[in-house]
Amino acid sequence: QVQLVESGGGTVQAGASLRLSCIASGLTFNDNVMAWFRQPPGQERQFVAAISGSGTTIRNTPALKSRFTISRNNAINTVYLQMNELRPEDTAVYYCAVRSSPDSVIFETTDVVKYWGKGTLVTVSQ
Repeated sequence: QVQLVESGGGTVQAGASLRLSCIASGLTFNDNVMAWFRQPPGQERQFVAAISGSGTTIRNTPALKSRFTISRNNAINTVYLQMNELRPEDTAVYYCAVRSSPDSVIFETTDVVKYWGKGTLVTVSQ
């Protein structure tokens, strides 16, 4: 049974940094493309970033690329999202995801997600 457990969310002031973690179990971690999505209040789920199994290929949402960095540690089955210079508009539930196939880091829609975590809430205040 695949499990994705996110952690690291919380309430911070604008300008702060947070690092989210997602620990995966029940799958061969380094064979899978991992991603982060987010869902702001009242909005649809949005792609944030993805990383290939080896960590050599990364895809970012252009608007977030300068502040958010995805990385992974295959030795401990963990993917990270480093978020810097947080803004109130970054407030959202952040989800970890596994792509249905490892042949791309492109997430055209959420339909290509095979597994989701339960999410971790990030709240950024003024």
